[in-house]
Amino acid sequence: MEKYSREHLIELDKKHFIHPTTSIKQQQTHGASFIFSEGNGIYLKDMDGRQVIDGMSSLWNVNIGHGRQELAEVAYKQMGKMAYSSAFSTFSHEPAIILSEKIASLAPGDLSTVFFTSGGSESNDSAIKLVRHYWRLKGRPERMKIISRKKAYHGVSTGATSLTGIPEFWEMAGSVEKNILYADVPNCEIQGHTPPVSGDKCACGGKIRQLIETEGPETIAAFLAEPIQGAGGLIFPSDGYMEQVRQICNEYGIIFIIDEVITGFGRTGKMFGMDNWSVVPDVMTMAKGITSGYIPLGGVVLSEKMHKNMIELSTGTLFHGFTYSGHPTACAVALKNIEIIEREGLVDNSKNMGQIMLDGFESLERKFDIVTNTRAKGLLGAFDLRPTSGQKDNFPTELQVAANVVALAAEKGLICRSVTYEGMNTIVLAPPLIINENQIGDVIQILEDSISEIRNKLAI
Repeated sequence: MEKYSREHLIELDKKHFIHPTTSIKQQQTHGASFIFSEGNGIYLKDMDGRQVIDGMSSLWNVNIGHGRQELAEVAYKQMGKMAYSSAFSTFSHEPAIILSEKIASLAPGDLSTVFFTSGGSESNDSAIKLVRHYWRLKGRPERMKIISRKKAYHGVSTGATSLTGIPEFWEMAGSVEKNILYADVPNCEIQGHTPPVSGDKCACGGKIRQLIETEGPETIAAFLAEPIQGAGGLIFPSDGYMEQVRQICNEYGIIFIIDEVITGFGRTGKMFGMDNWSVVPDVMTMAKGITSGYIPLGGVVLSEKMHKNMIELSTGTLFHGFTYSGHPTACAVALKNIEIIEREGLVDNSKNMGQIMLDGFESLERKFDIVTNTRAKGLLGAFDLRPTSGQKDNFPTELQVAANVVALAAEKGLICRSVTYEGMNTIVLAPPLIINENQIGDVIQILEDSISEIRNKLAI
């Protein structure tokens, strides 16, 4: 490939490349903030030689870290043998079959049958279509409504945008499906309820029950939830919430769908996020960590019961599928990726290093009175920045406190993420699962230096 200067690439970037989830005006004014050329372990390097810690695993997905030659080699080998073949019309191939079996062996409970996609949005779109198809097969076509949640993120394709409970994504194109409902966030304190104690039921469950009764249980197809709400601000469910949702879905015959796109494949210190609560959904969606981002792949996993019902009731063609459903090379890469996660004990490393990361966040909370609500499960963690005058208040929006901290941290060598919906100032981290204690120390030091400088600069 021809060698271009950074300046030339920036101009070409402005002219020809529309970036996802980016300010078009900012891109045109300032150009690309980084033009990355190399990745190794937890680090990314740009074409000027600047090295930064990839504190977000890029988009929550590079679980085994950058530069893994084993994945390149298995992709090369599969491409040399058979890069692609269709899985339509009962055509099949070994990588998809073996990966399906592997996922079934890892997934919670009786989740055992996989429909493959190319990513998280396709997975969540497919899940709601498969669930609605399931109810039609069972003679219940009126079960069309899907309950999602406020501040949920489930993707940006047309169906997934409607499932996403963040209005900014709806406003982009001005369309939301009418059969999607939004329950409140899964945290009592955020909702203003008293958190449950001593085994009491979470008050959030009562509001879900009320929503179901208002809409009519016979019209509800499924309840869709992330184990931990990611892009909406890393919102953890209150104690007992997941168990209560499972019970409510059982009571009303509603299918419980769990979106493991971010939380799957070791991110939370368990293979899947729901393993932290020992609650088994009826359907699970996945993507991201299944290949650690080395090649696009996602999927929907159905329970054995649902699959058997579909086998018994289906008479015609399932008119749903993507060109790249079960892509052989992607499946081969996923199998090697999972092998590395298991061989290197990365699920346990995520749990252990996650505790060290949380300890680091708590040290920041002791040092800075504007740092609060530190939280983490495995290597999925966050903290909030709020005025010392009232830790439930937010800073004035125009100060852009979290965004300024993130920008300065990037200059100092750490990529992390800010969440600023509805006035929040949340800093989120999700580093690769291979990170070690010394590297976490570097992360915390950069955060400390960045918060200190921004606090002094803004006089907050």
